[in-house]
Amino acid sequence: MRSIVTLTVNPAVDESASVDYVVSDSKLRCSAPRYEPGGGGLNVARVIVRLGGEAIALYTAGGPSGRLLGDLLDAERVPRLEVPIVEWTRRNLNVREDAIGRQGRQYRFVFPGPLLHEEEWRLCLESLRRLRPAPEFIVASGSLPPGVPADFYARVAAIAREAEARFVLDSSGEPLRLALEKGVYLFKPSLREFQQVTGTEARDEVDLTEAARTLIGAGRCAVVVVSLGERGALWVTASEQERVPAPAVPVASVVGAGDAMVAGIVLSLARGGSLRESVLFGVAAAAATVMNPGTQLCRREDVERLLERLRAA
Repeated sequence: MRSIVTLTVNPAVDESASVDYVVSDSKLRCSAPRYEPGGGGLNVARVIVRLGGEAIALYTAGGPSGRLLGDLLDAERVPRLEVPIVEWTRRNLNVREDAIGRQGRQYRFVFPGPLLHEEEWRLCLESLRRLRPAPEFIVASGSLPPGVPADFYARVAAIAREAEARFVLDSSGEPLRLALEKGVYLFKPSLREFQQVTGTEARDEVDLTEAARTLIGAGRCAVVVVSLGERGALWVTASEQERVPAPAVPVASVVGAGDAMVAGIVLSLARGGSLRESVLFGVAAAAATVMNPGTQLCRREDVERLLERLRAA
């Protein structure tokens, strides 16, 4: 299998708990907390490992929460390469309501992350550049913390080109736009992110395909995979396109579904799968993730069962 490296410059420790209901100005008695690694690239690496693959997680970490993050990744047997930073790794809070009539409501408190000094974010890039053997897939996912320049992912794109690696990007805003100007292999936006990048209101398959091919024709990327939620995903290349429908599953939480889709796609590609088969795998991983509450990711047996259902459709 070809080597995969994920990059997460703004990881988190996700703390989850439940309460009967959320009200202001009251002391809320919560359940025992659950701790999990968080951040786009880390979630991609975690799903790849759960699905029987291997990915090295390159990420920043600082303070006691950074040490906890490392322990959590070790518990999941995720190979990791830590870039030390001065400030503490952020912690996010997810609260679910359990009272009758409010069951399943989630409140997600997401913090901006620590300030990274220039030498710290540059060390992330240098650590990526020094990897030997050079990875064949570089997956960058998630937001940039304070202090990191907007062209950070564009710099990663340049490193990927030097290493002849395929760069897969799942981000948004100015960092995404600048990276696309440098060129990436695969761009995986949500519908809203795709509309923002292309400056269109495209929603149907014809308009989405046309807008995606405009990006591809301009050299911004080779593949676009637009995640469409319950409608599945649309993948587009210069000569092919297809919408893969999402299997019908009970939805407990959509947290991490996009990261799981990226993980499934990249793992299948690394194993030599076709693009169509890889998107099927990604959609199955995303669907298996939404079946689980809170920040919990997919289970391998669910992904394999849903993949067979998609293949038979």
